[in-house]
Amino acid sequence: MEYIHRIVDDEIDKRIEAFNAISIVGPKGCGKTRTARERSKTTIEFQDEERRDGYLAVAEAQPSLFLNNQKPILFDEWQDAPKIWGMIRKDCDDHPESVGSYYLTGSTSMNPNTPHTGTGRISELTMFPMTLWETGESNGSVSLYQVLTNPEYNINGQSNEITLPGLFFAACRGGWPRCLALTKKSAQLEVAKDYSRQVYRKDISSLDGVKRNPEWARTLLWSYARNMATTTKKTNIFADVKATHSVSDNTLANYIEALEKLYVIQDIDAWTPQIRSKTAIRSAKKHIFVDPSIGLAILGIEPDYFNNDLDFFGHVFENMVLRDLQVYAHVHDARLLHYTDDAGTEADAVYQLPDGRYALIEIKVGANKISEAEKSLLKFREVIRKHNAEALSKPKHPRAIYREPDALIIICATAPMAYTTEQGVKVIPVSCLRD
Repeated sequence: MEYIHRIVDDEIDKRIEAFNAISIVGPKGCGKTRTARERSKTTIEFQDEERRDGYLAVAEAQPSLFLNNQKPILFDEWQDAPKIWGMIRKDCDDHPESVGSYYLTGSTSMNPNTPHTGTGRISELTMFPMTLWETGESNGSVSLYQVLTNPEYNINGQSNEITLPGLFFAACRGGWPRCLALTKKSAQLEVAKDYSRQVYRKDISSLDGVKRNPEWARTLLWSYARNMATTTKKTNIFADVKATHSVSDNTLANYIEALEKLYVIQDIDAWTPQIRSKTAIRSAKKHIFVDPSIGLAILGIEPDYFNNDLDFFGHVFENMVLRDLQVYAHVHDARLLHYTDDAGTEADAVYQLPDGRYALIEIKVGANKISEAEKSLLKFREVIRKHNAEALSKPKHPRAIYREPDALIIICATAPMAYTTEQGVKVIPVSCLRD
């Protein structure tokens, strides 16, 4: 299969000019090894069953022998041979000019078992499953970054090129590169199913050698899937599991930590400006899967299911969009957050650049929800304006002044085209979106 350019490629190109080694982490099957192999002349795969024992023996006894290979060298799943890290670090110290010499890939976020950090030598970046732009479901005609940074950027008239059933399928299939090598849609759906089974049957225990109960893990993932893209309390998720299993909160917390290290689930933090002095901000994290297909596979849901349950697809669609926004955020060193307060002010996503510019984003499936979403975003902006006006009117009692949003955006599944409302809100079909 021909290599498909990934968004992370541009970031790698920047870093290999400055660092001796690049460490690429992220979920299994997201394309880390293929991406690194495209740039390497030698590949050492520690999970190659035919060579694993020999590689591990060398890595334990004399890891420097690997340096005799032609560079750049890729060490795939290097965490199986942690001495590799120290070896690379020393070589970087001895040859600081040899940038772009090594690639390390791994599927966990565990800290290396070594007394030395890679600071200044080994640069780490996270890779995620493919966005809709990378899989081809989005034409990439609207750049989120340009919307946020260029007031003259015109999005109007860019066409939606995907149907709702197409999005149903994309959500269930997921952003797994392996799928694009398969011609049958039924086969593509099997990738996420197998991935989810491997997570609770094998990966959650092989992560750190701690034996974990597969059924507890499966039920925990099931509850996460039911609460996809919500701020449901962890206690409610635990209650789901404890309804059928005798297990403690501490144990379940440990399972969640393991799933996070495997890049299966993650939390979106809350944006917490106190824009209403007497209104409580809901600081709960929003729970998502690194790819919604994992949760849907756990639930046993296939694309046709959503023909009769568009409400749940709303949560799935939000998870899918947040997945893509997370990828785009990493490229631009941005933060992806969300906001809700007890007064009803909310945004499904807050996309904030390092220089402070930010967009408030609502994520909707149906075009019939656009008007409602626009009102919500305009209300949010007005709350900020009122807060700032009150703060400026009381110089003797200073309060924080908050930047107004640089863009108000609605990402929609079924909008026929991209356009700008009379109030300046950008409506973007998800099939047009790119970084």
